[in-house]
Amino acid sequence: MIYNGVDFDTYFKNYPDKNGYFGKYGGVYIEPELKAAMAEITESYFTICKSRKFISDLRRIRKEFQGRPTPISHLERLSASLGNVQLYAKREDLNHSGAHKLNHCMGEALLAKYMGKKKVIAETGAGQHGVALATAAAYFGLECDIYMGSVDIKKQAPNVARMKILGANVVEVTHGLATLKEAVDAAFEAYAREYKDSIYCIGSVLGPHPFPMMVRDFQSVVGIEAREQFVEMTGELPDAVVACVGGGSNAAGMFAGFLNDPVDIYGIEPLGRGPKLGDHAASLMYGEEGIMHGFNSIMLKDEKGEPAPVYSVASGLDYPSSGPEHAFLHDLGRVKYDVIDDEETIDAFFRLSRMEGIIPAIESAHAVAYGIKLAKQMGTGSVLINLSGRGDKDMDYVIENYGIRDIK
Repeated sequence: MIYNGVDFDTYFKNYPDKNGYFGKYGGVYIEPELKAAMAEITESYFTICKSRKFISDLRRIRKEFQGRPTPISHLERLSASLGNVQLYAKREDLNHSGAHKLNHCMGEALLAKYMGKKKVIAETGAGQHGVALATAAAYFGLECDIYMGSVDIKKQAPNVARMKILGANVVEVTHGLATLKEAVDAAFEAYAREYKDSIYCIGSVLGPHPFPMMVRDFQSVVGIEAREQFVEMTGELPDAVVACVGGGSNAAGMFAGFLNDPVDIYGIEPLGRGPKLGDHAASLMYGEEGIMHGFNSIMLKDEKGEPAPVYSVASGLDYPSSGPEHAFLHDLGRVKYDVIDDEETIDAFFRLSRMEGIIPAIESAHAVAYGIKLAKQMGTGSVLINLSGRGDKDMDYVIENYGIRDIK
């Protein structure tokens, strides 16, 4: 399929290019001493990503340790409450550790072992990436430092406990807004000091090349599985595919399976409290081109042109930019990016819980809310939602701030 001049038959061979660009987005914008470290990671990844042993080891880990493939569930009661459109969910909440994040963390940790590194370093917002990397570090016998903002540590106490039980060192970040951006800043600073013995395992399709490509490649298992499962289950492709987008790892993985198909694709950003700057984290909807954390993409800026303060009820989505591939697909028009606010998200959180027995992560509830909205608009057809994580981590926060809601 050719879309606005881009041939999606050969898309994954051509994007990113050898310099890490998706069109004008991506690249490597970091200190000179770290460029050598990134070049080492790039060379190592390209050396092993086609290796029979690496592929075999990763497949074995996914099957025997992660529990892949994760299933697709038909959301029958929720669908019936909305009309004739059928909603389905790709159940990444059933992936070991409770979210899609382990898909790339096991790959990154396997790469670290190949490179002879002793430690993995990462940031986390909702804590799912931190738990996943702590899990991978324990599996491979690596040291693990996880940087997390103090605001998110308070919101995501269950995941903080999991990381510590798994043996990770959770480093509290207190400066600035003390959320995901500041955690990324602190993790990059630590990596600059320790890169000879460590690898920075970025938690999304963000950062300097090769991470946007590498994380997408590891996450593409979600979309590849989902496409095959959906066709087997229904005999056809879904009419629409929906995933939430912060940095965008779960969405990049899901979309990878469908970019070359006649399927509508939607990436859903957090509108938070509303469109005023500082009340949301919808960078693709309201941002402009800018560089941060080593890559060029679309970002939210303050009056000085610096990354703007952001907010979302979902700790994993409160980031002032998005992955460069999402910026490229946004400009290309192949993926439609839209927004869902906090209230719609919390309503979807309770609706899926009560009607299907599935408690979603607040991040994933953004995609569920948009799937519900889309079903009401479409009238007929099918929608496949990437349920990127489970909501155990969010239950105390939701009850404390929203109570137990009835659904109507």
